[in-house]
Amino acid sequence: MSPVGMTEQSDERRLQFEAEATRIVNSAAEKGLILRLLGSLAFHLHCPGHANLQKQLGRAYTDIDCAGYHTQTSKMAALFSALGYAEDPEVNLYFAGQRSIFNNPSSGIHVDIFYDKLNFCHEINWVGRLEIETLTLPLAEMLLEKMQIIKINEKDIIDTIMLLLEHALGESDLETINIARISKLCALDWGLWRTVTMNLGKVAQLAQGYIELGAEEKKQVSQQVESALARINEEPKPLAWKVRAKVGDRVKWYQDVEEVS
Repeated sequence: MSPVGMTEQSDERRLQFEAEATRIVNSAAEKGLILRLLGSLAFHLHCPGHANLQKQLGRAYTDIDCAGYHTQTSKMAALFSALGYAEDPEVNLYFAGQRSIFNNPSSGIHVDIFYDKLNFCHEINWVGRLEIETLTLPLAEMLLEKMQIIKINEKDIIDTIMLLLEHALGESDLETINIARISKLCALDWGLWRTVTMNLGKVAQLAQGYIELGAEEKKQVSQQVESALARINEEPKPLAWKVRAKVGDRVKWYQDVEEVS
């Protein structure tokens, strides 16, 4: 069995997902609602110069993931109903105000909306940040979305490689990966620092094994990771961070992820 998100997918199906993702975000905007993409489609649409890597490396779309604000939760059902989707009432009740799931019976497309934050291995909060971009999460949050995963898998590595090839690191959000924001968040939470730095190292290492990447692309990924790690590690750390760092891996530093089928 292929890992989730790693399988062959027809061009027709890929284009259907891409068009639907854009339709959802634009339809929300027309209603005064804020939705932004995360996950595979966000990386595809925000990394057009390297979007072909997903197909070349067997990275498939499995659903449409969106970020929103919990203050607009009550208006999502009407929006998605008009778009041809049915609400998953059991899941939406269980995750009231935190997450909503909608399914389109005709297309078979599943939409997962996260409100205010991702809260998986680590919490990635985007309150006040979604307005930065018109279609996706800001680039810093896109990188953190992948780097917060303890059991990182190939689809996450591929998406991260695309992002690092497409966008420079910077101290702002202007089409750059805001490494200043990432560094500050890692300085406030040793656990997040531990997972992010660990995963960045894995990305640099695993990128070297892809024959689909040229020598210069592999070098660029390594340089981006090296620069990111240097910036994260030079950020001043408070006393609480230093105390937690002395404990290290002897105490669990991440949350277990609750799966929703």
